[in-house]
Amino acid sequence: MKKAIIGRKVGMTQIFDEVGNVIPVTIIEAGPCVVAQKKTVEKDGYDALQLGFQEVKEKHLNKAEKGHFAAANVPMKKHLKEFRLDDCSANVGDFITVDTFAAGEKVDVTGTTKGRGYTGAIKRWNLHMLGKTHGIGPIHRQSGSMGVIDPARIFKNKKMAGQYGNEQVTVLNLKIVKIDSEKNLIAIKGAIPGAKNGIVFIRDSVKA
Repeated sequence: MKKAIIGRKVGMTQIFDEVGNVIPVTIIEAGPCVVAQKKTVEKDGYDALQLGFQEVKEKHLNKAEKGHFAAANVPMKKHLKEFRLDDCSANVGDFITVDTFAAGEKVDVTGTTKGRGYTGAIKRWNLHMLGKTHGIGPIHRQSGSMGVIDPARIFKNKKMAGQYGNEQVTVLNLKIVKIDSEKNLIAIKGAIPGAKNGIVFIRDSVKA
């Protein structure tokens, strides 16, 4: 990984290319992110940068967080994320902006999906509903058969009801369509995980 940045999902829209084709894009307000800590192979065993994003009041941070920013002598930020970056020339106090990326590049975007709470198997796993006649009864949205007589137990990984959403998901090989340096915006083709105003992490693609 060569470069990365933290951003906030603004929403989705569509733009037109030179030929007139419609391109669905997700708008992300990315950076500027301050480098709060730099790790090296000699000191920490690996190369990494810790980036901070979004302004925050001092009263909303605990004592350890305040001390961390004070030691680095950088502005206090609401979100911190460490990225393992190779051959990175940035130092503590530097700012990472959207200009780090360019239109046409492929990136991986990580976000937290919308939380849907405790849901049934029909919604969570898209299973078929049971029949609505022939004595099925009021269990149309249940999973159906749970197992067999032998070994008389439910196997692991059975698709059942439970927590749905609110998990970290990474979408690979998304294309950057446009960059607005003045407003710190990145337009990425396609959809990314998370709701509006959700925090996302953008890095250069590992498979490109």
